[in-house]
Amino acid sequence: MKKIITQISEIMSRAFADCGYDAEYGAVTVSNRPDLCQYQCNGAMAAAKKYHKAPVLIANEAVAAADGAEIFTATAVAPGFINITLNSEFLANYVFAMGGAESFGVEPAENPKTIVIDYGGANVAKPLHVGHLRPAVIGESIKNILRYRGHKVIGDAHLGDWGLPIGLIITELKRRQPELPYFDPDYTGEYPKEAPFTVAELEEIYPFASQYSKEEGHEEYRDAARRAILDLQKGNRGYHALWEHIMTVSMKDLKANYEDKLNVHFDLWKKESDAQPYIPDMIDGMNKGGYTRISEGALVVDVKEESDTKEIPPCMILKSDGATLYNTTDLATIVERMKLFDPDQIVYVVDKRQDLYFEQIFRCSRKTGLVKPDTELTFIGFGTMNGKDGKPFKTRDGGVMRLETLVGNIDDEVLAKMADRDFPEEEKRQIAKTVGLAALKYGDLSNQASKDYIFDIERFTSFDGNTGPYILYTMVRIKSILAKLGTIPEAVKTAAVRERGAAETALLLTVTRFADTVEKAEAELAPHKICQFLYELADNFNGFYHANKIVGEPDEAKRNEWITILRIALAIFGDGIRMLGFEAPDRM
Repeated sequence: MKKIITQISEIMSRAFADCGYDAEYGAVTVSNRPDLCQYQCNGAMAAAKKYHKAPVLIANEAVAAADGAEIFTATAVAPGFINITLNSEFLANYVFAMGGAESFGVEPAENPKTIVIDYGGANVAKPLHVGHLRPAVIGESIKNILRYRGHKVIGDAHLGDWGLPIGLIITELKRRQPELPYFDPDYTGEYPKEAPFTVAELEEIYPFASQYSKEEGHEEYRDAARRAILDLQKGNRGYHALWEHIMTVSMKDLKANYEDKLNVHFDLWKKESDAQPYIPDMIDGMNKGGYTRISEGALVVDVKEESDTKEIPPCMILKSDGATLYNTTDLATIVERMKLFDPDQIVYVVDKRQDLYFEQIFRCSRKTGLVKPDTELTFIGFGTMNGKDGKPFKTRDGGVMRLETLVGNIDDEVLAKMADRDFPEEEKRQIAKTVGLAALKYGDLSNQASKDYIFDIERFTSFDGNTGPYILYTMVRIKSILAKLGTIPEAVKTAAVRERGAAETALLLTVTRFADTVEKAEAELAPHKICQFLYELADNFNGFYHANKIVGEPDEAKRNEWITILRIALAIFGDGIRMLGFEAPDRM
């Protein structure tokens, strides 16, 4: 379904061409002065410089030549702008056509791609905390948007399971329970099927071991942890069995939190360790290709380029003791992804402070031929979620808040706001959970990913303003109106010739911009554009609602048109919030 802005641009481009000017000057944009017009064409201003002619004269010629009477009226105004206003019936008919179109007129991508999104990054043996919120919800939304446009998208949790944290856990377990068979080098039997720890115990062990290793006088403990992870990587049988226990216990807890608490569903639960089999051949290829060198005992690949204006350090492949690093496993993971999926693009949703690191990884991948020349490697760096003090969000006692605690706090806040609702208690709690997730996700996603933002639980859970609950409340309002009708009339397909008020026109205009919004959100990998659209749609619907008595409208033809518009708007709301990763209740 051709977008309105495309139709107008085509007409204006022909008009400029018919008048002897380049067609490119007919490009149209949404008006930045909605009080004056709906769309605008500023091409005459640029054409004036090339053709040495007054812009208002060029604009008047183009307006006279434009054959858009069935779609819009155009007016040239000094000093050379062209103001465009859509015909009322065309606008309504376009919305009605959207209602019958696949995905409401959002065309599938012309060249659908295979895209892998890496957006988890949690470490096993550690509970999810507030720092894991942003990559999860941003990555999930980008995945949903890309799928809506018809791309094949594979979301990967990419868990950290092969680094120093595992070595610390093994070392601390050995200190506490040295009698376990995993630490007996002569043990040849089957290891226990049950883990020697619960998830709660595991979550206590790691922070203790991490802190203990950093204290003065514990250098031997730190060295033991490093040796443990190196032994694991080299195939120590007992350590590998312990690692499997850690994975089993952690994965169950991680999946429960991601899926049940955040409605985030990964297609793959890949881990750093999955990349290990690819490392030897990868390094061998780098060596044979002449890409590596030894620097202070470590194996590195130089990735600095002549055009660099800042220092880009070499990408380290192996430490001086032969141990692998995150660099090694991230590069090997790219090898694995290319082998398994041959993706056109790999997207990483990671803290923006990792920008330099991923620049090294991407350059190394390209220089050493790990990816094809046309494979896109995209880094989406997200900002920090801060408290009202402007500092990274913490608990009241200064600790890092667990993610499930944050979710619970949001749910409780929504529940408190619903205290006056006369709903059964269980239903009220379920609604609070649904609305709470919308508050949390929308509160995050409505910000541009790269920006830091203030986590304000009172504002995020408000039923007014640019919030998730406001979007859901608007949807519930539409559902309530449709429920009052009893029998829903058939969808209107042809608009009546009648006067349409400002509120109705504003709502229709917003609906028509859905396809353009989705395409821009896809192109820029920007969920905040979907949020902004939904907020404008909600605001304009509520303006329309307050300006008209929809159910009580005596003109049946007009009422049927309005009901059709409401049904289309509600369905678009539904697609929009699903792209953001949450659902709407039937009442709230």
